[in-house]
Amino acid sequence: MQYAIDFAHAFGARLYLIQVRDKHVKSKALGDEGNVWERENLVYIDSLLAKVDTKTVDIVIKSFNGKLVQTLELICYTADIDLMLVQPKTNSVKESIFLGKTSGKIIKKTNIPSLIIPENYVFKPVTNVLIAIKSAIIKKESALLPLQQIQNQFQAVVNLLLVKTPFYKEGDFEIHSSLSALITETVYTEKATTFQGVLEHYNTHEPDLLCVFRRKRGFFAKMWEKNVILKKDFYSPFPVLVLKGVK
Repeated sequence: MQYAIDFAHAFGARLYLIQVRDKHVKSKALGDEGNVWERENLVYIDSLLAKVDTKTVDIVIKSFNGKLVQTLELICYTADIDLMLVQPKTNSVKESIFLGKTSGKIIKKTNIPSLIIPENYVFKPVTNVLIAIKSAIIKKESALLPLQQIQNQFQAVVNLLLVKTPFYKEGDFEIHSSLSALITETVYTEKATTFQGVLEHYNTHEPDLLCVFRRKRGFFAKMWEKNVILKKDFYSPFPVLVLKGVK
């Protein structure tokens, strides 16, 4: 929560703190049960806010009852949300898990760009971004907007890692002009997966933000087929910006 506040403060943005009860109850019982849950939730969030520095950020607290993905999509559309900030493990206590069931579902199934914030990560200006992709094909330039805004805000250096995998197709490495305009350096490598390319190069580039594209068969490949993602399959000690809707 402190990271989210600091991030919003850096951009002069409004911050929505949203909790969704992914549970359906009979409409007859929804009134009392829903009201009690909402009151308890507001008290809980207020107690968390009392422990952090809210600075001058405009914070809106809302509770909703409904299916997680559909509710978040509706909220983001209605409130014109630019970016969702997500904690990796949420309620999971297993050390082997990077993305828990809830956070994994948010990343996998929603079409809103997301920023995954590692636990206990302290906010600092983004100075070095590494984009790791196996295809530079972009058909919707608007999908790059969160990355463009971050680069502009912090004057960050953006490096591109193009990974040639067994799924490589002719034209995958033709960099779209809107992406090329952001890039300082482009590096090419050949690996079985994009993630292996990241492991090989992130120590060289020393990024403080990793940017990936979520395509149906893009970064994480088969990992997107399940909501929970284990650390042995993917782990990042710094924030991960997941851009969506590039196609």
